[in-house]
Amino acid sequence: MHVGALVEDAVRGVLAGWLRRRGWRPRVLPYTGYGAGGRVRVLARVLLTAPSVRADDAGELHRGWRAFLSMPVPGVRVEAEVGGAVHPLVSDRGGYVDAEVPSDLGPGWHRVVLAVPGGRAAAGDVRVVDPGAEVAVVSDIDDTAMVTFLPRPLIAAWNTFVLREHARRPVPGMAALLREAAAAHGDAPVLYLSTGAWNVAPTLRRFLALHGFPPGPLLLTDWGPTATGWFRDGAAHKRQALARLARELPGVRFLLVGDDGQRDPVIYGEVAAERPGTVLAVAIRELTATEHALSHGLVPAVPGGPHGEPVTWVSAPDGYGLAAALRREGVLPAGGALSAGPAPRRP
Repeated sequence: MHVGALVEDAVRGVLAGWLRRRGWRPRVLPYTGYGAGGRVRVLARVLLTAPSVRADDAGELHRGWRAFLSMPVPGVRVEAEVGGAVHPLVSDRGGYVDAEVPSDLGPGWHRVVLAVPGGRAAAGDVRVVDPGAEVAVVSDIDDTAMVTFLPRPLIAAWNTFVLREHARRPVPGMAALLREAAAAHGDAPVLYLSTGAWNVAPTLRRFLALHGFPPGPLLLTDWGPTATGWFRDGAAHKRQALARLARELPGVRFLLVGDDGQRDPVIYGEVAAERPGTVLAVAIRELTATEHALSHGLVPAVPGGPHGEPVTWVSAPDGYGLAAALRREGVLPAGGALSAGPAPRRP
Protein backbone atom coordinates (compact mmCIF):
# COMPACT_ATOMS: atom_id res chain seq x y z
CA MET A 1 0.00 0.00 0.00
CA HIS A 2 1.33 3.43 -0.98
CA VAL A 3 2.25 5.75 1.88
CA GLY A 4 -0.37 8.26 0.71
CA ALA A 5 -3.13 5.68 1.09
CA LEU A 6 -1.82 4.62 4.50
CA VAL A 7 -1.82 8.22 5.73
CA GLU A 8 -5.29 8.85 4.32
CA ASP A 9 -6.71 5.71 5.94
CA ALA A 10 -5.16 6.62 9.32
CA VAL A 11 -6.54 10.17 9.25
CA ARG A 12 -9.95 8.98 8.16
CA GLY A 13 -10.01 6.39 10.94
CA VAL A 14 -9.36 9.02 13.61
CA LEU A 15 -11.92 11.45 12.20
CA ALA A 16 -14.53 8.76 11.70
CA GLY A 17 -14.25 7.68 15.33
CA TRP A 18 -14.59 11.28 16.50
CA LEU A 19 -17.67 11.82 14.31
CA ARG A 20 -19.31 8.57 15.38
CA ARG A 21 -18.99 9.59 19.02
CA ARG A 22 -20.93 12.71 18.10
CA GLY A 23 -23.77 10.76 16.62
CA TRP A 24 -22.83 10.62 12.95
CA ARG A 25 -24.03 7.46 11.24
CA PRO A 26 -23.40 5.73 7.89
CA ARG A 27 -25.81 6.28 5.04
CA VAL A 28 -25.66 5.15 1.45
CA LEU A 29 -25.63 7.55 -1.49
CA PRO A 30 -26.68 5.72 -4.68
CA TYR A 31 -25.21 6.57 -8.09
CA THR A 32 -26.78 5.71 -11.43
CA GLY A 33 -25.74 2.26 -12.65
CA TYR A 34 -26.22 0.26 -15.80
CA GLY A 35 -26.71 -3.33 -16.84
CA ALA A 36 -26.47 -5.75 -19.75
CA GLY A 37 -26.22 -9.47 -20.39
CA GLY A 38 -28.15 -10.50 -17.29
CA ARG A 39 -26.01 -8.42 -14.91
CA VAL A 40 -26.34 -4.98 -13.34
CA ARG A 41 -23.51 -2.75 -12.14
CA VAL A 42 -24.46 -1.21 -8.80
CA LEU A 43 -22.69 2.04 -7.92
CA ALA A 44 -22.93 3.86 -4.58
CA ARG A 45 -20.93 5.30 -1.71
CA VAL A 46 -21.29 4.97 2.06
CA LEU A 47 -20.71 8.22 3.95
CA LEU A 48 -20.95 9.36 7.55
CA THR A 49 -23.63 12.03 7.93
CA ALA A 50 -24.77 14.17 10.83
CA PRO A 51 -27.93 13.06 12.66
CA SER A 52 -29.60 16.34 11.69
CA VAL A 53 -29.48 15.48 7.97
CA ARG A 54 -32.84 14.20 6.77
CA ALA A 55 -33.01 11.22 4.44
CA ASP A 56 -34.10 13.31 1.45
CA ASP A 57 -31.37 15.93 1.91
CA ALA A 58 -28.33 13.94 0.79
CA GLY A 59 -28.24 15.37 -2.70
CA GLU A 60 -28.55 18.93 -1.45
CA LEU A 61 -25.90 18.42 1.23
CA HIS A 62 -23.10 17.43 -1.14
CA ARG A 63 -22.54 20.72 -2.95
CA GLY A 64 -19.36 22.57 -3.79
CA TRP A 65 -16.46 22.33 -1.36
CA ARG A 66 -18.59 20.52 1.25
CA ALA A 67 -18.66 17.47 -1.03
CA PHE A 68 -14.91 17.03 -0.53
CA LEU A 69 -15.25 17.08 3.26
CA SER A 70 -17.49 14.01 3.32
CA MET A 71 -16.30 11.07 5.39
CA PRO A 72 -16.36 7.70 3.56
CA VAL A 73 -16.96 4.54 5.54
CA PRO A 74 -15.06 1.39 4.45
CA GLY A 75 -16.06 -2.18 5.18
CA VAL A 76 -19.79 -1.52 5.63
CA ARG A 77 -22.31 -4.13 4.55
CA VAL A 78 -24.70 -2.77 1.93
CA GLU A 79 -27.79 -4.67 0.87
CA ALA A 80 -28.78 -4.00 -2.73
CA GLU A 81 -32.26 -5.01 -3.85
CA VAL A 82 -32.27 -5.46 -7.62
CA GLY A 83 -35.37 -6.82 -9.30
CA GLY A 84 -36.68 -8.28 -6.05
CA ALA A 85 -33.45 -10.10 -5.16
CA VAL A 86 -31.24 -8.85 -2.31
CA HIS A 87 -27.47 -8.93 -2.76
CA PRO A 88 -25.01 -8.35 0.11
CA LEU A 89 -22.19 -5.99 -0.88
CA VAL A 90 -19.36 -4.30 1.05
CA SER A 91 -17.94 -0.78 0.69
CA ASP A 92 -14.23 -0.49 -0.19
CA ARG A 93 -11.55 1.66 1.48
CA GLY A 94 -12.99 4.79 -0.13
CA GLY A 95 -16.53 3.92 0.92
CA TYR A 96 -17.43 3.00 -2.65
CA VAL A 97 -19.68 0.18 -3.75
CA ASP A 98 -18.97 -0.94 -7.31
CA ALA A 99 -20.28 -4.44 -7.94
CA GLU A 100 -21.93 -6.51 -10.64
CA VAL A 101 -24.91 -8.58 -9.56
CA PRO A 102 -27.07 -11.01 -11.54
CA SER A 103 -30.42 -9.65 -12.67
CA ASP A 104 -33.36 -10.49 -14.90
CA LEU A 105 -34.44 -6.88 -15.33
CA GLY A 106 -35.64 -6.02 -18.82
CA PRO A 107 -34.32 -3.19 -21.00
CA GLY A 108 -34.92 0.36 -19.79
CA TRP A 109 -34.79 2.28 -16.53
CA HIS A 110 -35.28 0.56 -13.18
CA ARG A 111 -34.96 1.42 -9.51
CA VAL A 112 -32.63 -0.35 -7.11
CA VAL A 113 -32.82 0.01 -3.34
CA LEU A 114 -29.73 0.11 -1.14
CA ALA A 115 -29.52 0.06 2.65
CA VAL A 116 -26.87 -0.08 5.38
CA PRO A 117 -27.44 -1.60 8.85
CA GLY A 118 -29.36 0.80 11.03
CA GLY A 119 -29.82 3.30 8.22
CA ARG A 120 -32.68 4.26 5.96
CA ALA A 121 -32.90 2.76 2.49
CA ALA A 122 -32.07 4.89 -0.55
CA ALA A 123 -33.23 4.33 -4.12
CA GLY A 124 -31.05 4.69 -7.20
CA ASP A 125 -31.47 4.21 -10.94
CA VAL A 126 -30.00 1.69 -13.36
CA ARG A 127 -30.24 1.67 -17.13
CA VAL A 128 -30.41 -1.84 -18.59
CA VAL A 129 -29.20 -1.84 -22.18
CA ASP A 130 -31.39 -3.60 -24.73
CA PRO A 131 -29.72 -6.82 -25.99
CA GLY A 132 -30.40 -5.62 -29.53
CA ALA A 133 -28.75 -2.23 -29.04
CA GLU A 134 -26.22 -1.46 -31.75
CA VAL A 135 -24.92 1.95 -30.58
CA ALA A 136 -24.06 3.60 -27.26
CA VAL A 137 -22.98 7.21 -26.71
CA VAL A 138 -20.09 7.95 -24.34
CA SER A 139 -19.45 11.61 -23.58
CA ASP A 140 -16.87 13.49 -21.56
CA ILE A 141 -18.20 16.22 -19.25
CA ASP A 142 -15.51 18.82 -18.51
CA ASP A 143 -15.19 21.24 -21.44
CA THR A 144 -17.35 18.89 -23.52
CA ALA A 145 -20.75 19.12 -21.85
CA MET A 146 -19.85 21.82 -19.33
CA VAL A 147 -17.38 24.68 -19.69
CA THR A 148 -14.90 24.24 -16.85
CA PHE A 149 -11.34 24.86 -18.10
CA LEU A 150 -10.50 21.91 -15.87
CA PRO A 151 -6.71 21.84 -16.43
CA ARG A 152 -6.35 25.36 -14.99
CA PRO A 153 -5.92 24.82 -11.24
CA LEU A 154 -7.45 28.07 -9.95
CA ILE A 155 -10.46 28.14 -12.28
CA ALA A 156 -10.98 24.41 -11.87
CA ALA A 157 -10.98 24.82 -8.10
CA TRP A 158 -13.49 27.66 -8.33
CA ASN A 159 -15.79 25.69 -10.66
CA THR A 160 -15.54 22.53 -8.57
CA PHE A 161 -15.59 23.81 -5.03
CA VAL A 162 -17.68 26.98 -5.22
CA LEU A 163 -20.04 27.26 -8.18
CA ARG A 164 -23.40 25.54 -8.12
CA GLU A 165 -24.93 23.93 -11.17
CA HIS A 166 -27.08 26.99 -11.93
CA ALA A 167 -23.93 29.12 -12.34
CA ARG A 168 -22.10 26.75 -14.71
CA ARG A 169 -22.27 27.08 -18.48
CA PRO A 170 -23.17 24.21 -20.82
CA VAL A 171 -21.36 23.92 -24.14
CA PRO A 172 -23.84 25.26 -26.74
CA GLY A 173 -25.73 22.57 -28.62
CA MET A 174 -24.13 19.65 -26.81
CA ALA A 175 -27.22 18.52 -24.90
CA ALA A 176 -29.31 18.52 -28.08
CA LEU A 177 -26.55 16.66 -29.94
CA LEU A 178 -26.54 13.83 -27.38
CA ARG A 179 -30.34 13.66 -27.42
CA GLU A 180 -30.38 13.47 -31.22
CA ALA A 181 -27.62 10.85 -31.28
CA ALA A 182 -29.50 8.69 -28.78
CA ALA A 183 -32.81 9.03 -30.63
CA ALA A 184 -31.23 8.35 -34.03
CA HIS A 185 -30.00 4.95 -32.84
CA GLY A 186 -33.09 3.55 -31.20
CA ASP A 187 -32.89 5.27 -27.81
CA ALA A 188 -29.21 4.41 -27.48
CA PRO A 189 -27.84 4.50 -23.93
CA VAL A 190 -25.81 7.59 -23.00
CA LEU A 191 -22.97 7.34 -20.48
CA TYR A 192 -20.84 10.17 -19.11
CA LEU A 193 -17.14 9.37 -18.64
CA SER A 194 -15.06 11.95 -16.79
CA THR A 195 -11.95 12.33 -14.65
CA GLY A 196 -14.08 14.34 -12.22
CA ALA A 197 -14.45 13.17 -8.62
CA TRP A 198 -17.38 11.10 -7.37
CA ASN A 199 -17.85 13.75 -4.68
CA VAL A 200 -19.48 16.06 -7.22
CA ALA A 201 -21.72 13.41 -8.81
CA PRO A 202 -24.95 14.91 -7.34
CA THR A 203 -24.01 18.35 -8.67
CA LEU A 204 -23.14 16.97 -12.11
CA ARG A 205 -26.38 15.00 -12.23
CA ARG A 206 -28.39 18.14 -11.44
CA PHE A 207 -26.42 20.17 -13.99
CA LEU A 208 -27.05 17.65 -16.77
CA ALA A 209 -30.77 17.48 -15.97
CA LEU A 210 -31.08 21.27 -15.68
CA HIS A 211 -29.60 21.82 -19.15
CA GLY A 212 -31.49 19.09 -20.98
CA PHE A 213 -28.82 16.40 -21.30
CA PRO A 214 -30.19 12.85 -21.63
CA PRO A 215 -30.01 10.87 -18.38
CA GLY A 216 -27.27 8.29 -18.04
CA PRO A 217 -24.74 6.77 -15.66
CA LEU A 218 -21.77 8.84 -14.52
CA LEU A 219 -18.43 7.06 -14.62
CA LEU A 220 -16.19 9.19 -12.41
CA THR A 221 -13.09 8.62 -10.29
CA ASP A 222 -11.65 9.32 -6.86
CA TRP A 223 -9.12 12.13 -6.46
CA GLY A 224 -7.48 10.68 -3.36
CA PRO A 225 -4.37 8.49 -2.97
CA THR A 226 -4.45 4.96 -4.32
CA ALA A 227 -2.63 1.77 -3.39
CA THR A 228 0.09 2.70 -5.88
CA GLY A 229 0.37 6.49 -5.88
CA TRP A 230 -0.67 9.86 -4.52
CA PHE A 231 -3.21 10.49 -7.28
CA ARG A 232 -5.18 8.47 -9.79
CA ASP A 233 -4.25 8.59 -13.46
CA GLY A 234 -7.17 10.27 -15.24
CA ALA A 235 -6.18 8.97 -18.67
CA ALA A 236 -5.86 5.43 -17.31
CA HIS A 237 -9.32 5.77 -15.75
CA LYS A 238 -10.84 6.60 -19.13
CA ARG A 239 -8.97 3.83 -20.95
CA GLN A 240 -10.04 1.23 -18.38
CA ALA A 241 -13.66 2.42 -18.37
CA LEU A 242 -13.89 2.26 -22.17
CA ALA A 243 -12.28 -1.18 -22.25
CA ARG A 244 -14.77 -2.39 -19.65
CA LEU A 245 -17.73 -1.01 -21.61
CA ALA A 246 -16.48 -2.75 -24.73
CA ARG A 247 -16.38 -6.06 -22.83
CA GLU A 248 -19.75 -5.59 -21.16
CA LEU A 249 -21.55 -4.44 -24.32
CA PRO A 250 -20.32 -6.79 -27.04
CA GLY A 251 -21.73 -6.00 -30.44
CA VAL A 252 -22.31 -2.35 -29.50
CA ARG A 253 -20.45 0.38 -31.40
CA PHE A 254 -19.62 3.58 -29.56
CA LEU A 255 -20.03 7.21 -30.51
CA LEU A 256 -17.27 8.84 -28.45
CA VAL A 257 -17.69 12.54 -27.65
CA GLY A 258 -14.94 14.63 -26.06
CA ASP A 259 -12.78 17.73 -26.45
CA ASP A 260 -9.24 18.51 -27.56
CA GLY A 261 -8.22 20.28 -24.36
CA GLN A 262 -6.85 17.18 -22.64
CA ARG A 263 -6.26 13.62 -23.87
CA ASP A 264 -9.61 12.62 -25.35
CA PRO A 265 -8.40 12.53 -28.99
CA VAL A 266 -5.44 10.32 -28.08
CA ILE A 267 -7.46 7.99 -25.86
CA TYR A 268 -10.31 7.65 -28.34
CA GLY A 269 -7.82 7.02 -31.15
CA GLU A 270 -6.19 4.26 -29.11
CA VAL A 271 -9.55 2.61 -28.47
CA ALA A 272 -10.37 2.70 -32.19
CA ALA A 273 -7.00 1.15 -33.06
CA GLU A 274 -6.91 -1.48 -30.31
CA ARG A 275 -10.54 -2.57 -30.66
CA PRO A 276 -11.38 -2.46 -34.38
CA GLY A 277 -15.07 -2.22 -35.14
CA THR A 278 -16.11 -0.98 -31.70
CA VAL A 279 -16.02 2.76 -32.49
CA LEU A 280 -18.77 4.11 -34.73
CA ALA A 281 -17.44 7.68 -34.70
CA VAL A 282 -15.44 10.19 -32.69
CA ALA A 283 -16.76 13.73 -32.17
CA ILE A 284 -14.28 16.20 -30.71
CA ARG A 285 -15.23 19.65 -29.49
CA GLU A 286 -12.54 22.16 -30.49
CA LEU A 287 -11.49 24.57 -27.79
CA THR A 288 -10.76 28.11 -28.86
CA ALA A 289 -7.19 29.35 -29.13
CA THR A 290 -7.65 31.16 -25.82
CA GLU A 291 -9.03 28.05 -24.13
CA HIS A 292 -6.11 26.02 -25.46
CA ALA A 293 -3.59 28.56 -24.23
CA LEU A 294 -5.15 28.55 -20.77
CA SER A 295 -5.67 24.80 -20.51
CA HIS A 296 -2.33 23.70 -22.03
CA GLY A 297 -4.23 21.17 -24.13
CA LEU A 298 -2.77 18.72 -26.59
CA VAL A 299 -2.82 19.21 -30.35
CA PRO A 300 -5.97 17.55 -31.73
CA ALA A 301 -5.53 14.15 -33.34
CA VAL A 302 -5.73 13.96 -37.14
CA PRO A 303 -8.88 12.49 -38.76
CA GLY A 304 -8.83 8.72 -38.46
CA GLY A 305 -7.11 8.76 -35.09
CA PRO A 306 -3.45 8.87 -34.14
CA HIS A 307 -3.04 5.16 -34.86
CA GLY A 308 -4.54 5.29 -38.33
CA GLU A 309 -7.67 3.25 -37.55
CA PRO A 310 -10.28 4.09 -40.23
CA VAL A 311 -13.12 5.57 -38.17
CA THR A 312 -15.38 8.55 -38.73
CA TRP A 313 -13.75 11.51 -37.01
CA VAL A 314 -15.35 14.96 -36.81
CA SER A 315 -14.54 18.14 -34.91
CA ALA A 316 -16.28 21.48 -34.37
CA PRO A 317 -16.42 24.26 -31.76
CA ASP A 318 -19.80 23.20 -30.31
CA GLY A 319 -22.60 20.66 -30.42
CA TYR A 320 -24.30 22.33 -33.38
CA GLY A 321 -21.22 21.98 -35.55
CA LEU A 322 -20.60 18.41 -34.42
CA ALA A 323 -24.19 17.42 -35.23
CA ALA A 324 -23.91 18.91 -38.72
CA ALA A 325 -20.63 17.08 -39.33
CA LEU A 326 -22.07 13.77 -38.10
CA ARG A 327 -25.02 14.19 -40.45
CA ARG A 328 -22.69 14.75 -43.38
CA GLU A 329 -20.87 11.54 -42.44
CA GLY A 330 -24.11 9.56 -42.15
CA VAL A 331 -23.76 8.90 -38.40
CA LEU A 332 -26.92 10.96 -37.82
CA PRO A 333 -29.90 11.08 -40.20
CA ALA A 334 -29.34 13.59 -43.00
CA GLY A 335 -32.66 15.33 -42.39
CA GLY A 336 -32.25 15.52 -38.63
CA ALA A 337 -32.31 18.69 -36.63
CA LEU A 338 -31.31 19.52 -33.09
CA SER A 339 -34.33 19.34 -30.84
CA ALA A 340 -35.03 22.27 -28.54
CA GLY A 341 -37.30 20.16 -26.36
CA PRO A 342 -36.57 18.84 -22.90
CA ALA A 343 -34.38 15.83 -22.21
CA PRO A 344 -36.13 12.47 -21.84
CA ARG A 345 -37.08 11.63 -18.28
CA ARG A 346 -36.53 8.41 -16.41
CA PRO A 347 -39.79 6.51 -15.94
